[in-house]
Amino acid sequence: MSAAGRVTIAGLAARLGLSKASVSYALNGQPGVSDETRERVLALADELGWHPSSSARALSRSLSDTIGIVLRRDPELLGTEPYYMSLLAGVEAELSATGQSLLLRMVGTAPGQDVAVYRRWSAEGRVDGVMLFDITIDDPRPRLLDELGLAFVLHGNREEVAPGRVLRYDAGGDAGLIVRHLAGLGHRRALHIQGPGDFEHEQDRRTAVAAEAVHAGMTVAFETSDYSMAAGERLAARGLAADPGITAVITSNDLLAHGAQAALAAAGRDDVALVAWDDSLLCRLGSRPITALDRSAEEQGRRATRMLLDQLYGLPASVHRAKPSRLVVRSTSLPAREGELTPARGQKTLAENA
Repeated sequence: MSAAGRVTIAGLAARLGLSKASVSYALNGQPGVSDETRERVLALADELGWHPSSSARALSRSLSDTIGIVLRRDPELLGTEPYYMSLLAGVEAELSATGQSLLLRMVGTAPGQDVAVYRRWSAEGRVDGVMLFDITIDDPRPRLLDELGLAFVLHGNREEVAPGRVLRYDAGGDAGLIVRHLAGLGHRRALHIQGPGDFEHEQDRRTAVAAEAVHAGMTVAFETSDYSMAAGERLAARGLAADPGITAVITSNDLLAHGAQAALAAAGRDDVALVAWDDSLLCRLGSRPITALDRSAEEQGRRATRMLLDQLYGLPASVHRAKPSRLVVRSTSLPAREGELTPARGQKTLAENA
């Protein structure tokens, strides 16, 4: 069952063709598995001489069978963001297979509200662990959760933030897909409309896009915003007015992309390519579907949930990385026209102002 012959939950799961979580539920008397499955697990465990450790038994007695997510987003904006809806669907799908529940709170963007929720959940024993999103630079939440004794998994690109508890995505690989695609279409000047600049993933994207642009011979101007459609429209219009030589726009989500597309239409710029960092149904609709990165949000939710459940049951993490992204090419992948537009004499580009 292991290199040293020790019986493990992972070994039992492999022998029985079950998930490690299901085996753990059966061994510890937790709900989420059928009586037949429980009997199979217990019979094999008895045959092989498996005995739970005292720490595992203590852990099993403390579980509430609920995980928590606190989202620091405007509830009205969140309702229009397909990325989070898909991610939460993946979380729910994974939890439903194990009989667990999700406790979701949306607290808006005011500082400190999420901290209060974590403290209350810990004091009341409401959740066994939590998932973290939108990690900021020097984010206080990992340290707080360690102090509270709450298990957690976060979505990010920096393993050092919480070693062993980060579902890592490849910011450099994602940036390469976008920049190389646009460079291959002949674009040399682009505008990247990002989300809030204090988010770790936005800083990582900016660094990665800038590095890829140097290799591709491109110049990229950056603008930060919230993730709304209105911001995308406003910043795209401003960017194109300041630098008519821009022939490609990159946005950090699908809502920003739709706003940028509206600005392009209003300006009569049918020569500008557009790529969104998040794919969704929104990108597939309309007369000009938008090229976008498919980052498999639902699968990210599933993988993060499996990481957290593994942690709760003292199992080695079965997954550490998000599913690799793929670029879905659609109508907005326009080739650059020969003789790209240049700024008027004496006019600075956004890149020069940045």
